[in-house]
Amino acid sequence: MSFRILSIDGGGIRGVIPGKVLMQLEKEIKSQYGDNKNITDYFDLVAGTSTGGILAIGLCIPGLNGKQKFNAKELTDIYVERGDDIFDISVWKSIISARGLNDEKYDAEELEDALNDYFGDALLSDLTKPCLISSYDIKRRRAHFFRQTAAVKHDKDNFYAREVARATSAAPTYFETAKIKSMTNISYPLVDGGLFANNPTMCAYAEARNIHEISGSNDMTILSLGTGESKESYPYSEVKDWGATSWVKPVIDIMSTAVSETTNFHLEQIFSSSGRSEHYQRIQKTIPTWCSAEMDDASPGNIRALQEVGEELAAESQDRLKDFVALLGENSQ
Repeated sequence: MSFRILSIDGGGIRGVIPGKVLMQLEKEIKSQYGDNKNITDYFDLVAGTSTGGILAIGLCIPGLNGKQKFNAKELTDIYVERGDDIFDISVWKSIISARGLNDEKYDAEELEDALNDYFGDALLSDLTKPCLISSYDIKRRRAHFFRQTAAVKHDKDNFYAREVARATSAAPTYFETAKIKSMTNISYPLVDGGLFANNPTMCAYAEARNIHEISGSNDMTILSLGTGESKESYPYSEVKDWGATSWVKPVIDIMSTAVSETTNFHLEQIFSSSGRSEHYQRIQKTIPTWCSAEMDDASPGNIRALQEVGEELAAESQDRLKDFVALLGENSQ
């Protein structure tokens, strides 16, 4: 038997891409194991950062029967149907924020409304599976991990699921820092976990070893979903004289991509060294030039383009996902 992990990257509106892959994964699970089966029936831990954290929580919100409430399409619709409202900037907000340089670029009201509509008053402890959601505490200056397993045991570690989702997606310059309280009224000022773990798969690997007492890659099966890689180049002749203002957006872009690539490199080496490369699958794609890689480009045209990229990635990964789903069944605990 193997401990099974699903991990989803951050990437703003590009959450459409792993959403489409989740739809293909769900289709494969139902094809192999029955229409009554859901994604979370075949994973023991679900991890996510930022937009991936929203998807991870969404997969684990309980329905009336105590099982997975939302299917993959319903979660993808958070982006398809509401993305343009979440990333909508008024003329006045654009002026006073200098498009994110003097203040956050977007009001968080639409994001919070969407999270409230989907997650309601569900608590972290209510989630149907162990979850690991990343954020960063700017007061205590340390990484903050939301753990469903800890929330079940202690009220001090328990939060509203909607507020966990708000905290993990509080991307600096885009949304205001989230200030949330635990069930014991301890306050936490938190920002996007993508600052240090845009790809949270290695964090999930460590969580499995420490909290769930899994020995290592010999006893794990991991599916890691990316949100598309930005490969915009920055020619030396252009950047050599840049100052702080010019570097803000490129640094975020480079940092998130580099963190994700480095995490993937580590895990490929770990699973390769144990002779179990097939038990670690990374589903990722470079964003094509005809699609914007900006994490906040939620224009109707770009959302359609992101859907197309996600559908292409799902189709390209169909055989890999089919084989991986077979592994999930073999390694049921």
